[in-house]
Amino acid sequence: MRIFAWHVHGSWMTALVRGTHEYIVPVLPDRSADGRGRAQTWTWPENVREVAPDDLKSVKPDVIILQRPHEYELAQRWLGVRPGTDVPAVYVEHNAPQGQINAMRHPAADWEGVHVVHVTNFNDLFWDCGDRPTHVIEHGIVDPGYRYTGEVASCAVVINEPQRRARVTGTDLLARFQSHVPIELFGMGAGSRGGYENLPQERLHGEMARRRIYLHPIRWTSLGLSLIEAMQLGMPVVALATTEIPEAVPDGTGIISTNVRTLVESLERLLDDPERCRELGRRGRAYARARYGLERFLQDWDRLFQEIVC
Repeated sequence: MRIFAWHVHGSWMTALVRGTHEYIVPVLPDRSADGRGRAQTWTWPENVREVAPDDLKSVKPDVIILQRPHEYELAQRWLGVRPGTDVPAVYVEHNAPQGQINAMRHPAADWEGVHVVHVTNFNDLFWDCGDRPTHVIEHGIVDPGYRYTGEVASCAVVINEPQRRARVTGTDLLARFQSHVPIELFGMGAGSRGGYENLPQERLHGEMARRRIYLHPIRWTSLGLSLIEAMQLGMPVVALATTEIPEAVPDGTGIISTNVRTLVESLERLLDDPERCRELGRRGRAYARARYGLERFLQDWDRLFQEIVC
């Protein structure tokens, strides 16, 4: 099949394009948000092709993947077709809804023929998608391999745009944690807080795995792929028990709580117990590989593509 999608979330897209299909991504000269083209900091296979907007009307995709509300109209202008009516289409919802619970109506709820795919059951529970058909396809990632050393006695945190996203990503909590344990911040925009700015994925994984613990202070997102990556790297994880985290980090695979003091105490104990860290990391890796493996992810997507195209 020929799959058309915008390059929006690099880690998620890196898993999707490992399938057997041809993937078309729009590219703009400045590689801005609506035309990033092929990834620059992830490794993508050759079955991903960049196409400029002026040439997209000749592409004729079998499936259109939407990920942001404005892409519905943009697809009509660039491709010359109406998603869900002229071409099978899905809207992948990466985010937990914002606002009051009764107002959490999904932007695709009224788009005829468009299927909504949630990346977590939590999102499926909270979003109101009207009568749109909904599916849950949980994350899957390319296994980075067991790389944990824990040689640096600090806690790695990965947050993209920590200042802008603030309370959503728990950026405000970092000072509370840092008053008790050493914190090192990774991610796009992390440099503004003295962290590691937008490293290529391969280098990021290597640097993360050298830290003794992965701390996930996120309050309100679907499920950060950095958490799954940390688990598959073999890192012990400590996380706020919010949104989908209780599913992703069950008993024995990491430490979760909504009590920051409990998390601080757990971090302090783990930093002084490398063997316990290795044990938690091994358990977490086994669980994350089984639940969030690439093969399952791609099989789930292939089943959905077959369902909506046929």
